[in-house]
Amino acid sequence: MATEAHYTLEQNGEGRTVLRLSGPFLLSTIGDVEADLRKMDRGFDAVDLAEVSEIDTVGAWFACSVARDNSAEIVNASPRAERLIEAVGQSENEAPMAAPRLPLLERASETMGTKVFAARAGAVNIIGFIGQVLIGAGALIRHPRRFRYRALVSQFEKVGVNSLPIIGLMSFLIGIVIAQQGATQLQYFGAESLTVNLVGRITLRELGVLMTAIMVAGRSGSAFAAQIGTMKLTEEIDAMRTIGISPIEALVIPRILACVFMMILLGFYASIMAIIGGAVISDIMLGIPFWTFLLRIQEVVPTYDVWVGLIKAPVFGLIIAVAGCYQGMQVHGNSEEVGQRTTKAVVQAIFTVIVLDAFFAVFFTEVGWA
Repeated sequence: MATEAHYTLEQNGEGRTVLRLSGPFLLSTIGDVEADLRKMDRGFDAVDLAEVSEIDTVGAWFACSVARDNSAEIVNASPRAERLIEAVGQSENEAPMAAPRLPLLERASETMGTKVFAARAGAVNIIGFIGQVLIGAGALIRHPRRFRYRALVSQFEKVGVNSLPIIGLMSFLIGIVIAQQGATQLQYFGAESLTVNLVGRITLRELGVLMTAIMVAGRSGSAFAAQIGTMKLTEEIDAMRTIGISPIEALVIPRILACVFMMILLGFYASIMAIIGGAVISDIMLGIPFWTFLLRIQEVVPTYDVWVGLIKAPVFGLIIAVAGCYQGMQVHGNSEEVGQRTTKAVVQAIFTVIVLDAFFAVFFTEVGWA
């Protein structure tokens, strides 16, 4: 029995050109034959399957495809070949399947409604999570020996100490940019000396703590969500509950406290580094001596600007830590959920921080700290 597929082109007695297929026409054997026939530029009137020893669905589809491309008929097919060719032909004639699609207006309304209900459920869940944190804090106040001081110190190091290089470099460069761009614009009015005011007030009051919050959200908030989410996925949190350890007390509260306290220090540190960056570029470009720039900062920046930054910092830290821990506790199902929740934690934290910063700006202006 032949083990390879073959074909020949012949003329029958009626003057018709016939493509005779022979041998097994299976998925494993028709590769070369198909390549040759696709390249053939000569047409034929019929496809003869009399000498086909074996045929499967792929072979039947190939015979149908070749016959259809040349407007030829299939002849001398075996009963099995006829059944397969009929099945393949029916599947090709069926209309393409597609999921039902609602009109645009209905789809937009449905999507908006889904988002609204999801936001409502999310608000309820976050309020419940904050309630759990408050209950856990109350329990630790009543039983201070249960508080995990080593976990708090570890989070101080991860959130604060390990962040100093990147936050310091970022703030230093931001101070350079503010001073350089501010001086470029102020020179049109002959007020280059006001660059000191610009750098001092905008860094201590706004950009120092705001950029620090964004950096901490991307660095530590994402880490909170990923760490707790992975523990949730591997059932470590369930195991903690089984042995009587509260995950809120052991995991969430130390991270929240560390983020709140370290944001105060990091925000002030970022402001100082930005001022130093502004002093460096002013010394180089504007001719304002480095130490003169720093002394001038003390004269032109009111004390309440420092307090504005220090008041905002712990609030931003609380938002970042709660968002990261909450999203981590919501992980379930599979590992893909960890990445999704980590992204949500960062986005929500940064968005909320920026919105609150706008409210703080309006509030401090109204109370006279402008």
